[in-house]
Amino acid sequence: MGWPVLPDGALSASEEAIHALRHGLFHLVFPDDCRVCGEPLREVSRIPVCARCLESTEPISAEHFCVACRTPFLNRSPLDDSGRCALCRLGLAGFDEVYSFGWYQGALRTLIHLFKYGGVRPLARVFGKYLKRALPVDQRFDVVVPMPLHWRRRWQRGFNQAALLAREVARRFGVPVSKVVRRSRATPSQSGLTHARRRANVRGAFKVKNGTRLNGLRVLLIDDVLTTGATAAACARELKRAGAAHVTVLALARTDRRELLSYHPDSTAAGNDLRDSNPPALAAAAAGSNLPASVIVGGVI
Repeated sequence: MGWPVLPDGALSASEEAIHALRHGLFHLVFPDDCRVCGEPLREVSRIPVCARCLESTEPISAEHFCVACRTPFLNRSPLDDSGRCALCRLGLAGFDEVYSFGWYQGALRTLIHLFKYGGVRPLARVFGKYLKRALPVDQRFDVVVPMPLHWRRRWQRGFNQAALLAREVARRFGVPVSKVVRRSRATPSQSGLTHARRRANVRGAFKVKNGTRLNGLRVLLIDDVLTTGATAAACARELKRAGAAHVTVLALARTDRRELLSYHPDSTAAGNDLRDSNPPALAAAAAGSNLPASVIVGGVI
């Protein structure tokens, strides 16, 4: 008995049916559109974002920035002759230097929200590539430390986004991850607070685990978003108390505050240049004023 003869077009119709079934199953399991640009997704991926959007994020570019904390400015008025901002000169930063990949806006902001609030954890691998690009090639570290979450926040979210980022960075640099710092108390949201209040809000919020010493180690502290640096500074100070010799902060993104942080000497009271102002007076003014500290000293915290 021979094989049945199929009518013309039957095979192509079957192929189309199979293709339609596969297409339907794909869109049943995966979202139809890219979560960033809204275009239809055409590849199977655990990340609901198209390749074009993943590649569209750009590193921070600024002509003027502090050589220590990397705070960008619109002009060099806030910087001294060595290129440092006032807060770094005053020693208020806590950390030794800061690097970040991009601005917290546009596609990068959307991607971070998907990762942080949408639970798209596979983005950590993509972000690991971004973070590596943000660091100079000659940087060397002994240990990578993720910014800790309070246990209640971690329980609500289900994971610590900084810990996932730290794991990716550590893997690329071949150094260990150490969760040596814990968040000893929950802190209210920093949103809307002045700089002085931000510092007060996180003061004493971090503790190094009992008996942990980091004597002489170069630490890379990882966080997702840097706004003013107050949280990173508080954590860095605790790492320094445990003996860390050098603390570098690496963030995926930072808010663009150049309009707020930049000023001209002629606009200050009595036309004084803040770079030549008395440091203790600036520190006292920043701590006691309700104005943002950047207006007074033009720094990151």
